[in-house]
Amino acid sequence: MRELEELSLTAGAEVVASEVQRRDEVEPALFVGKGKVEEIRDRREELRYDLIVCNEDLSPRQQRNLERELKIKVVDRTELILDIFAQHARTREGRLQVESAQLHHLLPRLIGAYDYHRQGGGIGTRGGPGEQQIEVERRRIRKRLKDLERELEDVRRQRQQQRAARRGSELVTVAIVGYTNAGKSTLLNTLTRAGVRAENKLFATLDPTTRRLRLDSGRELLLTDTVGFIQKLPTDLVAAFRATLEEVTEADLIIQVLDLSSPAVEEQAATVERVLGDLEAANKPRVVAMNKVDLLGPASRRRAIGALSARYPGAVAISAVKRTGFDELLREIDRASRGDAVQLEMLVPYGSEGVLAELRKIGGVERTEYVEGGTHTWGWAPRHAAGRFAGYEVRPARARRYSPSTTIGKA
Repeated sequence: MRELEELSLTAGAEVVASEVQRRDEVEPALFVGKGKVEEIRDRREELRYDLIVCNEDLSPRQQRNLERELKIKVVDRTELILDIFAQHARTREGRLQVESAQLHHLLPRLIGAYDYHRQGGGIGTRGGPGEQQIEVERRRIRKRLKDLERELEDVRRQRQQQRAARRGSELVTVAIVGYTNAGKSTLLNTLTRAGVRAENKLFATLDPTTRRLRLDSGRELLLTDTVGFIQKLPTDLVAAFRATLEEVTEADLIIQVLDLSSPAVEEQAATVERVLGDLEAANKPRVVAMNKVDLLGPASRRRAIGALSARYPGAVAISAVKRTGFDELLREIDRASRGDAVQLEMLVPYGSEGVLAELRKIGGVERTEYVEGGTHTWGWAPRHAAGRFAGYEVRPARARRYSPSTTIGKA
């Protein structure tokens, strides 16, 4: 319920009251009991509210019956989240995804209204303008959904091409994931100066942004900010944002950001784990960043870090705003992103220093010695990229040590 209040505020509502009812089972017609409906209706004059938000998904029948009984607009959790997404969608891709999810959610509600209209029977229910209008609207929505599916398929192909281009660069790809408002965009901004919109709101950022991160070792990674997760993420949204969520499934490494200041941080972490499991990305290499340590006092910080460190050994405590803990975080990212690295021993001729620059960019140089034939180098590269250095592999006889008496001349 606390999260529902935050969602409502993000959507632009002013929350004046909340009601909770404990029941053994959901009331099929109204979702809550008749007495609770009367109680909510009786508070209308006192609270002067003009909207009811339900923290669960309502069936079309329940929503229609509640609106009839309360004589006021009623929305469920999914509609509320869809409204927030509609407000925050900035790009064409984001708008297409949100519109598709909204129409999928709306379609059964139109059909439900149409079925109710037909089942009434009697005079005035046998066809006529009302039924015809619902049928026209239903056909219009289905046609628009087909158009959206084609456009979203184009978006998906574009994303696949972008990912193929990134794989062609052979840089390690990293997806930043976490519960909404955990600080993912702020972390991307601080690491890469991405300039992504970052606010203290749920779902402030919907559109993924990819930027390069240069590590102290000289290696470069590609970091992608992703849409935030939330409990009971609407299935229509998951389907519509499939192309975006594939950024997580295609990544080589995941950085999971936790909001250490949230009292529900452990439940939020469990939600992220479930979503990663649904995306079949739970077993990917991962670095866990416990963010917002600057918002906690020393005692509460120790308790929160202790509780989460037991669940995530090696997790790093940071503040993305204050840039504290970043040295350790970058070391963990460097270590975890090496994947199935291949050790290399190479002899790079003088004048071919670009080979060493390339190795530093996608892998690492651990040691170099200058010898008669060039630069004798020990380092590593990702297995999928090691083949490009095969022509420089060293045999012991090729790497005589360089000494002052050795002369190096042009052929």
